[in-house]
Amino acid sequence: MGPFAAMSRTSSFTPRELRSLRALRTPHGVQRALDAMPYHIASTVWAPRRVLRERTAHCLEGAIFAAAALRVLGFPPLLLDLEAVQDTDHVIAVYQERGHWGAIAKSNFSGLRYREPVYRTVRELAMSYFEGYINLRGDRTLRACSRPVNLARFDRSHAGWMTSDADLWFIPEYLVGVPHRPLLTPSMIRGLTRVDQRSLQAGLVGYREP
Repeated sequence: MGPFAAMSRTSSFTPRELRSLRALRTPHGVQRALDAMPYHIASTVWAPRRVLRERTAHCLEGAIFAAAALRVLGFPPLLLDLEAVQDTDHVIAVYQERGHWGAIAKSNFSGLRYREPVYRTVRELAMSYFEGYINLRGDRTLRACSRPVNLARFDRSHAGWMTSDADLWFIPEYLVGVPHRPLLTPSMIRGLTRVDQRSLQAGLVGYREP
């Protein structure tokens, strides 16, 4: 997508908001902005404009914000849903550079955030989250991932979704219905062990209690 196309799709942002988003410059800049925001614990799905205004977000809101910011920077606004058992799903914004996949994410767990664009496939990227994807008992819980979902699909049905005052519940509702690809075989799952206490504590650095 060229700069003109990205601009035409993001014109619902104010000039000041666009300057703030363009100032992030790179996917890693978007991740730094997310890292600077406190983790927001609430049953909400704020639009990117509200996240930009409130300077706080949770996993899903952070991913949607990152997808919108990537769009301003000229990338497609792509989300990937990671599906877990006895744990919550994790949504990440994904992008490609030089044919390789990277990710931007907001998480209460320290190992489930940014990924450099070094992964050859979406599955390879998703599996990079496996060891850090644990619940509070230390169970390894990641099981499947969706295909990348381009949020541009909502430009007509939910025009202005990036700057809406309403919660964007239609996005998680759509993600739940997208086919998910298993990442582990049944025999792999049966053989899984819990992580050691040190690894669990490392994952909880910066963890905020619900």
